[in-house]
Formats: sequence, C-alpha cells, structure tokens
Amino acid sequence: MAIRELDSTPSLATLYPKALLGGVLHKPSGGELPDTELVRTGVVVDPAHLAAYNTVCGFRLSDELPATYPHMLAFPLQMALMTEPGFPFPLLGMVHVANRITQHRALRLAEPLTVRVRAENLRPHEKGRQFDVVSEAWTGDDLVWTDVSTYLRRGSGSGSPSRREQLAPPTPDAIWRVPGDIGRRYAEVSGDRNPIHLYALTARLFGFPRAIAHGMWTKAHALAAFEGRLPEAFTVDVRFKQPVLLPAKAGFTSWATPDGWAFELWSKSKPHLEGTISSL
Repeated sequence: MAIRELDSTPSLATLYPKALLGGVLHKPSGGELPDTELVRTGVVVDPAHLAAYNTVCGFRLSDELPATYPHMLAFPLQMALMTEPGFPFPLLGMVHVANRITQHRALRLAEPLTVRVRAENLRPHEKGRQFDVVSEAWTGDDLVWTDVSTYLRRGSGSGSPSRREQLAPPTPDAIWRVPGDIGRRYAEVSGDRNPIHLYALTARLFGFPRAIAHGMWTKAHALAAFEGRLPEAFTVDVRFKQPVLLPAKAGFTSWATPDGWAFELWSKSKPHLEGTISSL
C-alpha cells in the first residue's frame, strides 16, 4: 500500500465543491479501490471544538473524547481519499449504510494522535456495490481507535437480498424531538455540509422532501444515552436505515444484551437506526 503523509488537514471547503463537480463530470470506472493510505500525524483536539461537538450531540462536557468524536478528525482525510481522481466512484450519490467504531481505550483531550485512512473490501450488494473506509487513530505504536464506514454505490446488484431482523419491538424508552436545524448545527462542528442535511430546498435537489439528519449525529446522540454505563474498551456498531426527515419526532429504545447493549430508533413503523454496543 502506498502511504502518503499529509502536512496539513485537508480543507473541506475545497473538497465539497470538488465532490459536487465530480458527481457531474466523473464517469465512474467501478474498478478497484486505490491502494493508498492517507496519514496525518500530530493531530491535536481543539477543546472548544470538542465542547461544541459534545453540546450538539448530547454528551456531557469532559476531557475524555466520546467514541464518535475521532470521526471528526478522520473525516477530512476520508473526503480527500474519496474525491481523488482515481477513486472508482463519485462521492455524490453514495449512501452511508453502516458504521462500526472500536475504542480500544479511552482517549483524552491532550493526547496527540496519528490518523490513518484507507479504502478496502469492495464487494457486491443487493442494490449495487459497497466498500469500507477504514480510519484509525494511533498514539505512538498503539492503535487506540478504529472506525469502519461502509458506503453503498447504487447500481446493478449481485448480492443476495438481506433480510432485516428487528432487534426488538419498537417500544420507546425515550422520545427524541429532533429540531429542524440539527443538520446545520452538526455541519458546523463536523464540516459535513452535504446539501441534503442543510435545508429543505437543497435536500429536494437530491430527491428528499426535507433536510435529513446526519447518520453520524444519530449514532452519536444514541451513544450519549449510554454515558456512565460504558466500559473503557468497546465496539459500537450501527446500521443506518431510513433517513430522519427534519424536524422529527422519533422513539429510542435500548436494552441489555449478554455482550452489552442494543438499541433502535424509530418513527412510527419506520426504522432509522439499529445498533449494538459490545464490550471488548
């Protein structure tokens, strides 16, 4: 694998226009994923940014990073990788279908990190093709955090249809009242300014009746519900189902399992998110 070390964090303000332009001009090859890993060393968390992220997602203020926070540090590298000319699929139109994060130990605010990002495991899906973007955070020689984001590129599918098994009856423990501006508020802290999350007008250009919540916001807000009950080392694995149209009212339910916890988010009979938390 070709390792390319970056001397600065990629600019999302530059990458989003590149992604939008690539969606118009890029002719997808559908070929192999690039054999490239992007690396950024000496990444330090800004305390003000962490506080803003925790507030938007519902975490308490602390010098310990929520397990979903390092995704903020990896996201610019993910965007840079997926907007390179040789990437086989245009970023515009890809669907984030799943995300698995493993925290090997708690991370603290003052720790400098090395962030690494690569794409791998291109494989068939019933609705097209899917692949993983793997992000890692290291302190020295120790791997402390891993994120696997699975993306779907719609097209001619060749995989076997997957059967959804409901984790539990959708009887809510809590009701989420998701404000209409949560997409813009999360975009401010994440840098993810995909038009589908910002306004009804921009979302309609991409086929949505209203703006939709970021999948990683729903995951983070769900994880915040377990604060104080999580082990230091765990994996939180989610599947993104139907989008959360903003504003929204949704039912959140969770229950204990032999390995940890399971949870779901529903609006009436429509599933939005299902996930598990497993102790390492």
